[in-house]
Amino acid sequence: MEPLVVISILGGMILLLLFIGAPIKPVRFIGQGLVKIMIGALLLFFLNAFGTTMGLNIPINLVTSTISGFLGIPGLAALIVIETFILA
Repeated sequence: MEPLVVISILGGMILLLLFIGAPIKPVRFIGQGLVKIMIGALLLFFLNAFGTTMGLNIPINLVTSTISGFLGIPGLAALIVIETFILA
């Protein structure tokens, strides 16, 4: 695709959003959810960094990051209990 066509399409989309307006609440909701998932992944990273001395390793994936991000420390504790008592 030629650069002029791409720039024209992007400019038209920007003008359309300026006149119609962007839906703010869904964008904010998705953004907050992504931030919580990233915080959950960070919590799991620190748990794995310090938990290796005790033989504790929880994989960092979308499900575990979502659980620890949305539930916080109690979710992280639940993941530890599941890993220790149910899966081991």
